[in-house]
Amino acid sequence: MNVTKLLLSLGLVVGVNTLAKAQHAVWASKIVAVSSQKAEGKEAFSPEKVLGEPNATPLGQASNEAWIPKKEGNNEFIEVRFGKSLIAKQVTVVENFNPGSVTKIELVDTRGAKHQVYSNDSPGPIPEQFRSLQVTFSPGTYRTIGVVVTMNTKAVNGVNQIDAIGIADVAESMVKKEFKNEQPGVSFDSAMVNLGPNVNSKYVDTHPVISPDGRTLFFARQESPQNVGGGKDVQDVWFSTLTNAEKKSWSQAKNIGSPINTPGPNGLASVSSDGNTAVLINVYNPDGSLDPKGLSMTRRTKTGWSQPVKIEIEDFYNNDQEHVDYYLATSGKVLLMAVDRRDGQGEQDIFVSFLKSDGKTWSKPRNLGAGINTKKPEFAPFLAADGKTLYFASEGHGGYGKSDVFYAKRLDDTWTNWSKPRNLGASVNSPDFDAYYTVSAAGEDAYLVSARNGIGGSKDIFRISLTPTFRPEVVTLVRGKALDAASKKPVAATIRYENLLTGEEIGVAETSPIDGSYTIVLPSGAHYGYRAEAKDYLAESDNLDVTDRQKYSEVNQDLYLVPFAVGQTIKLNNIFFAQSKYNLRENSYPELLRLVRILKDYPQVEIKLEGHTDNQGDPQLNVKLSQDRVNEVKRYLVSKGISGNRITTEGFGGSKPIASNEQEETRKLNRRVEFRITKK
Repeated sequence: MNVTKLLLSLGLVVGVNTLAKAQHAVWASKIVAVSSQKAEGKEAFSPEKVLGEPNATPLGQASNEAWIPKKEGNNEFIEVRFGKSLIAKQVTVVENFNPGSVTKIELVDTRGAKHQVYSNDSPGPIPEQFRSLQVTFSPGTYRTIGVVVTMNTKAVNGVNQIDAIGIADVAESMVKKEFKNEQPGVSFDSAMVNLGPNVNSKYVDTHPVISPDGRTLFFARQESPQNVGGGKDVQDVWFSTLTNAEKKSWSQAKNIGSPINTPGPNGLASVSSDGNTAVLINVYNPDGSLDPKGLSMTRRTKTGWSQPVKIEIEDFYNNDQEHVDYYLATSGKVLLMAVDRRDGQGEQDIFVSFLKSDGKTWSKPRNLGAGINTKKPEFAPFLAADGKTLYFASEGHGGYGKSDVFYAKRLDDTWTNWSKPRNLGASVNSPDFDAYYTVSAAGEDAYLVSARNGIGGSKDIFRISLTPTFRPEVVTLVRGKALDAASKKPVAATIRYENLLTGEEIGVAETSPIDGSYTIVLPSGAHYGYRAEAKDYLAESDNLDVTDRQKYSEVNQDLYLVPFAVGQTIKLNNIFFAQSKYNLRENSYPELLRLVRILKDYPQVEIKLEGHTDNQGDPQLNVKLSQDRVNEVKRYLVSKGISGNRITTEGFGGSKPIASNEQEETRKLNRRVEFRITKK
């Protein structure tokens, strides 16, 4: 969606407060319920028009880009959810036409409870043709995940429209007025720096792909005699590793070798967050030839990279075989592509495809829409580790040269609703060719290709450091190993991670076949659970709450797998209770539902639920609390169709600690629920 909107009558634009947006504010990303509507889905006036930043134009007139309630009543409402939760200090409702009908605003916390923060017993017309209704209040003890806006549309004659709903953990305005020509560009800490002769050569060095941890840089080198096959019109994949993080120096680049490199044109489009999976341009045929009509995937093995295998995408085709780009998101479940298709805006467009439930095939490509794509080529898509910030090259959005690098923010889950693309400015873009922009998970350094000041006059790879304001949203990088809980030896496993509040699986990764290591990236603003899965093992999940994390960080966490055998005990780390109570919190449900599935898949299995506390407080009360908690877990399992005869329970209080009770950091490990397999 547009970040700024022209207000013709005053010669001003109204735009999102950049500081609030970048650090403290979120706009609605999902419709939960609505009292009435004039249209469905993407149609004009539909409830979905409320999602994302304000974008209705012109303000003060009925717009296709804002919601209109179908009825005229005193209890019209719309309920929305946000992509992340905040301890809110304000809520903003943008009434772009005929304002004054809002009677009540309620915040919805992470448990579904509602908290009223605004009421108006006398709704009616106001002098303004539009307004941003900003309500500020003292922060509560709860985190806001949604908002309900109630309206009396009878009180204000004519069409009533709402364009956007947002919350912030600051009191400053989320919407501000700026002069029409005030379009600040992206700021950078420094000018572009050539990566030097260890990476760049007198040949064309292009298509940089930085691993999420920022330690390995893959790129393509053209026409080098050291390429497989050598000679002209040959492109190979090369790589370099970071040797000094402080000095940002790189090792001498090496050819990645076969089977990735062949005598034909080879290119690495992206690498997964764990560094164990790479997406390659072209389909690798068994006879060693390359087919440009598609792409392939290769996985790291103990001896190198596996033979690339074709990625199957529903209804995939590309009318321009000479120009194609791909990018696999760090989640491993989203695939971007720049291709020329009949359902595009013109020439190369950026499309998105999603991993299907079978974990092998991908959905039909979806165009990102006219907000991103133009009649001219858009290409080189890169989705930052936050899953929202898109960087891409365009010849159709205007700028400094033939192609410039732009960025935009994804505003909801439709993948067609984006903030207005912004040119990265003269520090990045030149009158010549500039493209292939890539950023590590930390969001500190960007890498791109430029034809300016290259070694030997060729295209080279450059680095540029962004200021914090214009980095992607904060993420946490989690790395560790998947280990057998008994032997502590590495296990080849699949890592799955999910939003514990919604139960939605966010991403999937594979462990290294060499040492069982894994890496995943978790965007801030949520509480996540993650686990390793392998045949003949049961997973002990772990969790990390990065709801409030404001800076990039890295966490080390090994994941343990328990052999599926009688007598084995598995900790249910992702079960949560209210403090000193036995009531289950809703972020426990994803873990419990997995246990339900195990018990249904293995109907002969019987288990014993065992509850434990720390040693704080009355020992007898602790025993009772631990017993009440496992009884509550049993009740939940029975409610999902599991026979109670298969489940026994026992509460041990604080009598069986697994860690020291001296400090809270270790004491919390003693507060746990486990299940032991008693029959298989």
